Amino acid sequence: MEHLTISMWSLALLIIVALAFDFMNGFHDGANSISTIVATGALTPKQAVIFAAFFNFAALFVFHLSVAATIGKGTVDPAFVDHFVIFGALMGALAWNIITWYYGIPSSSSHALVGGLVGATVAKAGSGAPIVWAGFGKILAFIIISPLVGFFIGGMLMVLVAWVFRNQSPHQAGKWFRSGQLFAAAAYSLGHGGNDAQKTIGIIWLLLITAGVATKDVSTLPMWVVYSCYGAIAWGTYLGGWRIVKTMGSKITKLNSVSGSCASMGGAISLGLATFAGIPVSTTHTITGAIVGVGTAQDVKAVRWAVTFNLLIAWVLTIPAAGLIAALFWYVGKSFL
Repeated sequence: MEHLTISMWSLALLIIVALAFDFMNGFHDGANSISTIVATGALTPKQAVIFAAFFNFAALFVFHLSVAATIGKGTVDPAFVDHFVIFGALMGALAWNIITWYYGIPSSSSHALVGGLVGATVAKAGSGAPIVWAGFGKILAFIIISPLVGFFIGGMLMVLVAWVFRNQSPHQAGKWFRSGQLFAAAAYSLGHGGNDAQKTIGIIWLLLITAGVATKDVSTLPMWVVYSCYGAIAWGTYLGGWRIVKTMGSKITKLNSVSGSCASMGGAISLGLATFAGIPVSTTHTITGAIVGVGTAQDVKAVRWAVTFNLLIAWVLTIPAAGLIAALFWYVGKSFL
């Protein structure tokens, strides 16, 4: 492929913007992994963010870079991408994350990034944009599949637990799950770090490919990119997004130590499977599906369906909204970068 001529300051600026998005991802989506343990009182908010941030970074040593490869070369054709496209994609995703964080809407940072990348690419190419439909189609399909998987796993775990502890009172059963809830939240935080940090790694990798600094071979990806991305998302999680904790931890359905453990573990299993398969799914979608599944398994009326419906609307809007904002920033970048 033909490499682009890009100044060092432009390259540095784009990497900083990418890391800012990664930080905002942790700030915005970190609530997903800690909402259940905060809502049930297993940990204080301060303890919870330290706990989640640690496991976000620890994911560096657990998962391969399969998700980064999908983002870096499985969404749009890298040969077509330039630094203006990447600038537009990052700014579109970052702007949408800030908007949804402000209003306390747990939307998907993952899909905001994908939507931004596609939107900026379309702005450059028009209707003939070189979208890799196999990869993009997989991402779109998992908007539906990932929350459904979380729903079924979370619901089945809740039913299984209810059967196993059928002869014990809720208070007695809850004693078994206080430590189990921490294990589930740790597993989910690992999945969050492993799946979401790799999306920013993929974007920076794509940027380095277009600048001729790296190739599609993962061995050419500098390790400082990997460490800085995991560090940024962990730091964002540490600072926390408390507006979204309230929605995830109590507005969808009421959680206790048992149901919170089942929801966290259901989300963790779904997220771990997707990360190992190299599928960039939404951590927001998986944990929301698991929470709704747990609530439904107890009582369909226990789920606040109006809140859930509003979340679904936000999910549907994320890719086109981030794409539109990214297209606007592509024009800005074209004029000033």
